[in-house]
Amino acid sequence: MRIFPAVDILDGRCVQLVQGKRESATAYGEPLACAKRWIREGADALHVINLDGAFGASQKNAGLIKDIIAKTGIEIQLGGGIRSVKDASGWLETGVSRVILGTAATTNPEIIRTLADEFGEKRVMAGIDAKGGQIAVDGWQRTAGDVISWVKRFEMLGAGSFLYTNVDVEGLQQGVAFGPVRKVIDAARRPVVVAGGVSSVADVTGLKEAGACGAVLGSALYAGKITLKEAQEACR
Repeated sequence: MRIFPAVDILDGRCVQLVQGKRESATAYGEPLACAKRWIREGADALHVINLDGAFGASQKNAGLIKDIIAKTGIEIQLGGGIRSVKDASGWLETGVSRVILGTAATTNPEIIRTLADEFGEKRVMAGIDAKGGQIAVDGWQRTAGDVISWVKRFEMLGAGSFLYTNVDVEGLQQGVAFGPVRKVIDAARRPVVVAGGVSSVADVTGLKEAGACGAVLGSALYAGKITLKEAQEACR
């Protein structure tokens, strides 16, 4: 299992949110500096989210993200505001390892097939943001159907992996809700990276045992509740 430190960008700053609420943002500095910090501490991949894009300003922070891609040379999975084939293609051509498609995949599922055919399945990650077993879209403002049904559909269309985020526990630093996680991992035939609530070595160990291929560390990592080294050692 792999660990992906989060670099979430809002208004040009690296931040962490609670439950995806913009007004809850805690800022941690300049995004590139945060990215380099995690690399110095041993990260071999990053999870970068353009939160302004998720809130509707897809081009905001583009320069900062391109800077991270160019100046780190590390594996990056990128999400937030990727709403079209053109958006996704542009980022894949810029050098991100894979794009995360959330709202776009539910409103236009064929975007997954189009991108998988052009760039390969491994570069297309379907975002499964879940609230009470339903997939959450539009910045987690509404739901759009059963999570497991969407997992199956995205696989049929060619998604090479999944990012499963449990919105109900995201940002709370109170641990992973393993029941919903296991349902998704058991249902999926593709690798699943888990985000939301990962706050301790026990959480990381539990995800590894459940069959997750990766975990995103966000709020708890920035708050110092768990270190990157501790998480990586738990993966081994």
